Amino acid sequence: MLTFNINGKDHPLEVPGDMPLLWVLRDVAHLTGTKFGCGMAQCGACTVNVDGAPLRSCITPAAAVASGQKILTIEGLSSDGSHPVQRAWAEIDVVQCGYCQSGQIMSTVALLAKIPAPTDSDIDQALSGNLCRCGTYPRIRAAVKRAADLGEA
Repeated sequence: MLTFNINGKDHPLEVPGDMPLLWVLRDVAHLTGTKFGCGMAQCGACTVNVDGAPLRSCITPAAAVASGQKILTIEGLSSDGSHPVQRAWAEIDVVQCGYCQSGQIMSTVALLAKIPAPTDSDIDQALSGNLCRCGTYPRIRAAVKRAADLGEA
């Protein structure tokens, strides 16, 4: 039994310590907003924030984040889309297919918590590990800037 603090709530879950956090979140905790992309931490679709830092959940063993660390998933931002980053994504109409977007958003949340008014270079560096097959990078950058204007919560 491992205890995870997910989106502000403790969840004691019976999972093996070597199970990837992605599968803990999706298959055991039933939080399916975090996506499986490549399984090798190369695409960023599985990004969640752990203690405020973006983390690739597809390669992170459950035991590495159990008991004490705070895991934030896309579901933990807001249920109604009112989080500033979610609002910015909607205003700028970022999403095309949408598959990578939860990872993009979670990386943006971490960036804005660290750098409230990021430069283009800051954005490019912070989101460089998040791939978008649809090529919405210009809209993603615009949405990050809009979220900064709205005030990251």
